[in-house]
Formats: sequence, structure tokens, C-alpha cells
Amino acid sequence: MKSFDLAEEQMGVRVSIVRGGSSKGLYFLENDLPPAGAMRDAILKKAMGTPDVMQIDGLGGTHLITSKIAIVGPSQRDDADVDYTFAQAEIDRDVIDYSGNCGNISAGVGPFAIDAGLVRPMEPTTVVRIHNTNTGKIVVAHVPVKSGRARVVGSLAIAGVPGTGAEVFMDYSGSIGAKTGKALPTGAANEAINLEDGRSLQVSIVDVANTCVFVRAEDLGLRGDELPDEFNTDVQLVSLMREIRGKAAVRLGFTSEWKNVDQQSPFLPFVVFVAPSANYVTYSGQKTKDEDCDFLARLIFMNRMHEAMAGTGSMCIASASRIEGSVVHAVTQADARNRSTLRIGHPNGVMNVHVEAKPSNSHPEGVVFERLGFPRTARKIMDGTVYIPLETIQNV
Repeated sequence: MKSFDLAEEQMGVRVSIVRGGSSKGLYFLENDLPPAGAMRDAILKKAMGTPDVMQIDGLGGTHLITSKIAIVGPSQRDDADVDYTFAQAEIDRDVIDYSGNCGNISAGVGPFAIDAGLVRPMEPTTVVRIHNTNTGKIVVAHVPVKSGRARVVGSLAIAGVPGTGAEVFMDYSGSIGAKTGKALPTGAANEAINLEDGRSLQVSIVDVANTCVFVRAEDLGLRGDELPDEFNTDVQLVSLMREIRGKAAVRLGFTSEWKNVDQQSPFLPFVVFVAPSANYVTYSGQKTKDEDCDFLARLIFMNRMHEAMAGTGSMCIASASRIEGSVVHAVTQADARNRSTLRIGHPNGVMNVHVEAKPSNSHPEGVVFERLGFPRTARKIMDGTVYIPLETIQNV
């Protein structure tokens, strides 16, 4: 990070705004920021405009899926090309969380690294081995390249993003046990969580790409096709999901008391409620037919419903669909359990992911994953300089 004149009122930091999948974030070169710590966090929060529901004094877009950050630099590992740290900036709380990864933002890392000169471009496809520092796992991006730059134009359409783009295939087969080291951290494909109101819920806790706790929509009195505005304004429902997340977090060792989960583990685990496929209307007003998807899934993170589907969440969902006895396996259409393409119905449409697994007695989850990944598109929107008032960091 370059030095600055203390007589100035603001410092400038290079930044790119990149849409990765159905999320959008600020992408920084690691050398342009201070080392991990309070000063770096202060810069990132000010750049995003956190905390403020409007993020009016920063570059954030007032939604969690547009309040994401990628920090990218040369890798310190021999088996990777770049190191990538994901940061989730809260909106209305003074929080930067590094506990998990974001699959959509990950999709922008390969193209960003190629365009920044961190990876040598190879046509027609450049393979970028990405070490995600949050989880310690390697994610492999297959990036289309033309004339030394990551391609943008293509025919792939993904739900939640207008138009089409060049396909970036993200290989997550190396992300099993991303946070805990095990696909089934508690050793069970399903287990009971007892709620404070006396109810008992059957859930599945799975850790692939990011840690998720799965529950059937019908067990919560839900349809499964709820949309973000309906969920986010229901105080009782949000509180219920926080309790489920908190009690799963206790079992995972992420927090010592479920009521403290927002303070001690604000990002993980995600809560995902699932239901059999059905006709529904998407967040953008489009009609989706039940035959277009294999089941419905709604992902909750930081106590809000994802407007589409988290990339890492889709990988955990896909893995759970192959684990016999899990909540997700139970709602997955029988023919889809053996297909390599799984179709997840989320609030803004259908996401296709690739999963191939075969039975294995040597793995606790009963399967070994041979292929696990998803296609995304990514596009750099802006290169520029974000200005940070020096008073933001002078007292850190």
C-alpha cells in the first residue's frame, strides 16, 4: 500500500467494480490495501458505505449481494495462481465478515486476475487456480480469453442477470468440508433441532463450499416459493431463521450460545429451506413452471433472503441432494438424483449446477463427488479510484 500525505484529507485506492454471477462487488489488488486488520477493515467499510442502509457515502448498492468485496493477489501456495479473500460488508451494521466464501464473487476473480496481469492469459481458455483464504480451499475457474483479455460476450444466460455473457465454469470439487473439514460436520445426514416454542425440526447440516443448515419449508409452515420482500419484512419468520441458524452454529462450534450468533458468527451457517418443485413467480415477475426445476430453495444469510442463489450455497445444496437421508435428498425429484445437471428453483429463476457422485463406503456421507461446479458469467464494470477520508483510519 502506498504512503500518503497526512496534510491531505483523503487517500485514493485503486478498485474495480465487477459483477460476478448474480452478485456485484469491489475488487482490490492485495498490495493496494494494508495487511489484514482494523485499518484494512475501516477502509473497506468506508469504500462500501457501511454502516448505512442506503450506503449513500460509498459504492455499495444497499443489498447484501451488492455489498461484497474480493481482495486478490499472487498466491503464496504452489498449487494456486492467486490468493483471494472474500469479505462480506454488512449494510446497516458496522461489520466486515471473513468467515466464508462467495461463489458468485469467486466467478469474477479469474477474469479480474487475468486482466490485472496476475495470471498469464492462454487462449481459448485460461485455467485459474484460486486459493480462497477464507476456507483454505482451491477453486478452479475456467475463463474464456480473447486477445489477452477475459471474454465478456457470450451466449450464457443466468437467472438474476439481464442478457447473456461468456461462460466461466467454476469447479468446486475441492471444497468439501470448506469450514469444518467434513461434508457432514456432525456426522449425521439429518438430526433434530428443538425450538424454544417446543417444536422439533428435522434438519441437515452440510459443509461444502460454505456451511448450510437445511430444513423443509412445510415444517416451517411455508410454501417454499416465498420471495425476499415477503420474508424480510416478517419479523417472526426472520427470528425463527435466526434461532435455527444459531442452534446449528452451536453444534458446529461457531458460537457458544445461539442467541449470540449475530455477533459471533454473522455469516455462517446459511439457512436454506427447500420444497418440491412448483409453479411460482420470480422476484423479477417472470413465471417459472414446476417442470423447469427439480426443487425449490430459498437461502437466508445475515438474516435476509438472497435475491437469487449464492454460488457456494448452490454447491452445498447440490451435494446435499446426493446424500441419502438428507432434507434436500428427500425433496429432490427421483430422476434428478442421477442426473449430472441439477436445477435449483430460487427467487429469481432457475440455476443449473453440475454434480456427479458415486456411492462410497469409505466416506461418512456415503458418496464421493467426482464433479461439482456451476457456470457463471462475469463482467468488469469499472476501473477507478475510491477515496477514503484519512480520518477514517487515523484513529484505528
